Amino acid sequence: MSEDNAGQAGNRNILLSALNAIDQAFGWLERVVVAGSVLIMAGLMSAHVVGNLLFDRGIPGTYEVTEMLIVVMTFVGVGYAARCARHISMSAIYDQLSGWARKAMLIVICLGTGALMFYFAYKSAQYDITLYERGRASSSLGVPLWMVNLALPIGFTLAGVQYLLTIVRNLISDDIYRSFNEKEEYSDIPLDDSGQTHTSQEPHGV
Repeated sequence: MSEDNAGQAGNRNILLSALNAIDQAFGWLERVVVAGSVLIMAGLMSAHVVGNLLFDRGIPGTYEVTEMLIVVMTFVGVGYAARCARHISMSAIYDQLSGWARKAMLIVICLGTGALMFYFAYKSAQYDITLYERGRASSSLGVPLWMVNLALPIGFTLAGVQYLLTIVRNLISDDIYRSFNEKEEYSDIPLDDSGQTHTSQEPHGV
């Protein structure tokens, strides 16, 4: 291997390591928020039911808090779904492609979807600012609604970042990646006329 090729490989590994650290940090944040919301909601609802059965009195504001947690889970979960490549996709054309055409299509899809996520983040941030300026709060607990709806711009931004990471991963890697760490398997890629796929063997991860 020449010095230039070795230098390029080293630079690529450094870049992948840095991006992987960012991806792992976002993944940790998303898991904590989603899992924490589920656990809090489950515990709160269980305690509310037990209180009604044993003491004829539940926990005030339970349904209101549950609705807030559902909002948080839903929109932060958007970024987590994109990170794990578990989002809904319409891939009738994409599934028929292979090789560079397939990768190029994936990059275009990620570019368009990422731009849309950032646009949604911008519009939801404007909406959240409006809620803050108007001082709107929940009816039972008086929780400022802007705090709850802050999950919208955060979730959309996290999703947009994931699509950008997927683009970068596909640009600097030989294989096709549906997300930063989710590589397409050979069974997912159609064969060409020679009966071979166009992707090369590259180990998972960085």
